[in-house]
Amino acid sequence: MWFVWIVAVVSLLSAPALAGVKDLGSHFSGQQVDARGHAPAGENTDIESIPLDFHRENTVTNDLPLEGLDEEDYIDFDKILEEGEDDYSDGDAIDEISTPAPDLDLFSEPTDPKIRRARLLRLFHGRTRLQRINVVNGRFGFRLYRKIRNRLNQTDNILLAPVGISIAMGMMALGVGPNAHEQLYQTLGFSEFVNASAQYDNTTVPKLFRKLTHRLFRRNFGYTLRSVNDLYVRQNIRIEDGFRGSAKKYYFAEPQSVDFSDPAFLVKANQRIQKITKGLIKEPLKSVDPNMVVMLLNYLYFKGTWEQKFPKELTHYRNFRVNEKQQVRVPMMQNKGSYLAAADHELNCDVLQLPYAGNISMLIAVPQKLSGMRSLEQEISPTLINKWLNNMTNRTREVVFPRFKLEQSYDLIEHLKEMGLTDLFTEQGDFTPMTSEKVIINWFKHQGIITVNEEGTEAAAMTHVGFMPLSTQTRFVVDRPFLFLIYEHRTGCVVFMGRVVDPSRS
Repeated sequence: MWFVWIVAVVSLLSAPALAGVKDLGSHFSGQQVDARGHAPAGENTDIESIPLDFHRENTVTNDLPLEGLDEEDYIDFDKILEEGEDDYSDGDAIDEISTPAPDLDLFSEPTDPKIRRARLLRLFHGRTRLQRINVVNGRFGFRLYRKIRNRLNQTDNILLAPVGISIAMGMMALGVGPNAHEQLYQTLGFSEFVNASAQYDNTTVPKLFRKLTHRLFRRNFGYTLRSVNDLYVRQNIRIEDGFRGSAKKYYFAEPQSVDFSDPAFLVKANQRIQKITKGLIKEPLKSVDPNMVVMLLNYLYFKGTWEQKFPKELTHYRNFRVNEKQQVRVPMMQNKGSYLAAADHELNCDVLQLPYAGNISMLIAVPQKLSGMRSLEQEISPTLINKWLNNMTNRTREVVFPRFKLEQSYDLIEHLKEMGLTDLFTEQGDFTPMTSEKVIINWFKHQGIITVNEEGTEAAAMTHVGFMPLSTQTRFVVDRPFLFLIYEHRTGCVVFMGRVVDPSRS
């Protein structure tokens, strides 16, 4: 399975000044019988007749090979952090926070601000600072998901990388004035995070993003997950030293001086993106406005291997119900093994955890009724994920899951405006911490690709209300629309999320 994500932020400004950024040149330097002699691939197989030993023998995952990983593409975060003071242990601290009133019903009136704050503080208890910032990132990502969903058809697939967007917007926060900064923090939920402890302030957020980058994007976890931030600035535009230093320190991004009107820039930028994403995203930048002044790009690349691979010999075509009137024939993967799962009887959905090597998993939530997707999308939250993870049971199960590939692109400006972030996209935007020139953001794109196949993917105690474990279910068949999350367990980070309504459509 492969995941790739790109987040792009573009700004315009009016008049040139003095150059103060790094030069660009240094930056771009026939039918098959299966292994048992059973039915050919594409036909149904009686998985119950296959001994469990077969699955064990055919789902062994070795350490993920790192072929094609170029040294110059990889940021050695260990080396970087050793060069200067990072206050690294700070991210692992568990601070005392206020305790919500015990008589608050955390599962009623979800729109009540007191209830929302109580849920957040309850989730914060017993969690490190780094895990807490990811709770906030997740809440923002789910809100943004719902904004995007509201503008799409019910049969459209969705793909989103909440952490990539949060990283890009966190870097934006370094370059905006006080009013815009407050608005941005309110939209992202960082204000709630900062106010949760007297030990936190606005500088805590970029420090934790630096730590998050170091924690997530390392090579020795059994999977490949990398994030790269690029910041391009039009020639003759001066960038403030404070912003340049902070962008490099916290987000490992150094402003590059470019000529946006030069066709060679587009070629070089696309080549760099293609190289970092291993060719999965080939030409994300079709054109660039020659009047553009600042372009911010964030790339997220993930390659993970299932702990228990799906034997290709068992993949067969099967009907997938898109809605009450439509079905599609899609390749369905099959496996039998030990899987964690649960049933949420309050939301009438089943939840399955498909682990990758390296403490990162895909969580799949399948409404029991075709009409249940809307309520599931409305309620998905870090609180809900925590409930699911704490109530899963492990047993031998048969899993039937579709192979799919999604490729999506969104313009996020209107969605962010609906969420309360308006100043940055108007002439009222204050970017004086970044540059003395007048700046307006007029382009904020988010693009992603995911491929899911047999190998894997390349691209505080809670009250248990209406929630019972899947104690007897031995078959988990995903043959209807579902939500999926890629969840990193050490940091509690929702790296990717999406909705698959029609696996036959990319």
